[in-house]
Amino acid sequence: MFFDRHVVMRAMDSAKRKVLSRAGAFIRTAARTSIRKRKGSAPPRKPPHSHEGSLRRLILFGYDKSSDSVVVGPVGFAKSTAPRALEHGGETVVHTRVGGRGGRLVSRKVKIAARPFMAPALEKERPKLPLLWRNSIRKGG
Repeated sequence: MFFDRHVVMRAMDSAKRKVLSRAGAFIRTAARTSIRKRKGSAPPRKPPHSHEGSLRRLILFGYDKSSDSVVVGPVGFAKSTAPRALEHGGETVVHTRVGGRGGRLVSRKVKIAARPFMAPALEKERPKLPLLWRNSIRKGG
């Protein structure tokens, strides 16, 4: 029996990328579905409510080759600290328009109680993650 190290390493790398990407997809889906479309604020310690859908839409995942891991979370909030404040609690700046459509923009700081959505999504999916590795590396592929 001949053991070709390069073939095995390539199969392991491919399987690892696939498994980590699937895990990221599962966690992203759990986080997105935990955020319900409702009016008003969610109670503290419960996932936030969605009013316009941007938080749900911007929860993405990606495989990071340099750290050999998958990253899942909200992206596209360049200057906003709102997603972090929702997850852990804290302060953020809220912008509101006063005087209708053409009115002036007013900014104010608000304190937000923690309404975690990413950590509970990971905990919900954690028991399923080891099963993703089952038969992930197969002979010939």
